[in-house]
Amino acid sequence: MADEKGDMQAVANPAAAPVANGKPSNDDDRVTLKPKISLLNGVTIIVGIIIGSGIFISPQIVLKLSGSPGMSLIVWTACGVFSMIGALCYGELGTMITMSGGDYAYILVAFGPLPAFLLLWVTLVIIRPTAQAVVAMTFGQYILQPFYSQECPPPQIPVKILAAGCITFLTFVNSYSVKWATRVQDFFTAAKVLALIVIIITGLVQLCMGKTQNLENAFEGSTTDVGQLALAMYAGLFAYGGWNYLNYVTEELKNPFVNLPRAILISVPTVIFIYVAANVSYFIAMSPAELLATDAVAVTFGQKLLGVMGWIMPVAVALSTFGGVNGLLLTGSRIYFVGARIGHLPESIAMISINRKTPLPSLMFTCILSLLYLFAQNIGQLINYFSFVTWLATGTSIAGQLYLRWKEPDMARPVKVFILLPIIFLLACIFLTVMGVYAAPVDTLIGAAILLSGVPVYFIGVWWTAKPTWFLSAVQSFTIWMQKLLCCVAEEKED
Repeated sequence: MADEKGDMQAVANPAAAPVANGKPSNDDDRVTLKPKISLLNGVTIIVGIIIGSGIFISPQIVLKLSGSPGMSLIVWTACGVFSMIGALCYGELGTMITMSGGDYAYILVAFGPLPAFLLLWVTLVIIRPTAQAVVAMTFGQYILQPFYSQECPPPQIPVKILAAGCITFLTFVNSYSVKWATRVQDFFTAAKVLALIVIIITGLVQLCMGKTQNLENAFEGSTTDVGQLALAMYAGLFAYGGWNYLNYVTEELKNPFVNLPRAILISVPTVIFIYVAANVSYFIAMSPAELLATDAVAVTFGQKLLGVMGWIMPVAVALSTFGGVNGLLLTGSRIYFVGARIGHLPESIAMISINRKTPLPSLMFTCILSLLYLFAQNIGQLINYFSFVTWLATGTSIAGQLYLRWKEPDMARPVKVFILLPIIFLLACIFLTVMGVYAAPVDTLIGAAILLSGVPVYFIGVWWTAKPTWFLSAVQSFTIWMQKLLCCVAEEKED
């Protein structure tokens, strides 16, 4: 049992610093991913990924489902509190299991390789590349928006060209330097937060001028339908998505035992305040009917209150999505890197650039997949297939947290949350997963079929080790070719 526990600790904490003469080693010559992400970078990664285009574009979904401005604000606040509970639970997971990869790593340690591979499979095939393609296309649309009218939207070809340029450029930045990637994240997170502060201050000025008519009878028309409120929560939680993404780069976070929980405690409450305050400003500026009539709330807000400076809002959405693509590339590439390092993907994807100390093959792999999805006719439909997987994976990770509390009570936990928090969050994840199945049974069935298609892939690609010699030779030749082409090697282990 002692050996098994030692093995699990080694898998869970692969980046633990080696100790020499009682002090951690700082060997900068090893080819490995370096801990270069600071506390500030961690905050901007979380904030930058959470604040995407949703808060600028579609708060009317929550309003439509909740029925009134007052109930809408309650839903936004409740979604924020729920996200905070989840983030605190992931604070424990991330300091207990310091391997990068987020949900993949936690499911791997708690429940073994097959469930972890299935998550990796759907992430690889659909979830990450489609998300990056959609966000990049939103960037392209809003970059071009000032040159077109709402009646005549930008054509798809230049939008996709700009999206491809966005993905390619940010892949280059991430491949060149982790520090530069985090600087890009810092800058664009600051830009999008500044844009939201403009919205909040403008709304506050209107409030001080006595324009409160849209907030009178704020709860009039509130829905009492539990199903409608659940769907409103689903929409709000989608806008809060990304609070757990810092856990995907834990190995590259400086002092993760301290900075991971601190980044969570700083970033998530900040986003809650920004989201609620921005929605208040929207309601001050627009009546519920006006808000429901627009598909781009922030753009309409800018046109109504900012006058000739209204162009700031579409630019803000473009900056927001640009930073979102950068965060998705930074965190998503680490899932593939860790999966390949474990042996669930080809070895070549787990290589590291000798000169730049970045996971170059994994980043290029992520980039190519995202570019391919730009040719898809209906990317949104592909995302719908896996909307339920998000909460299924999150719930499984939290179930793993509870399982490890029982199976490994002595496992090191620098952060340990009150046991009721993961229990409440797990029950809510089960509810959201069931709601996803109920709301879109056909899409869920297709998504589940693609998820289960990973089972034969796992047994053929991972479990079956006695592969033909010619196949192994071909894979080895390709790996060597990739090493020569990209000047990269496998991660160097600690002595």
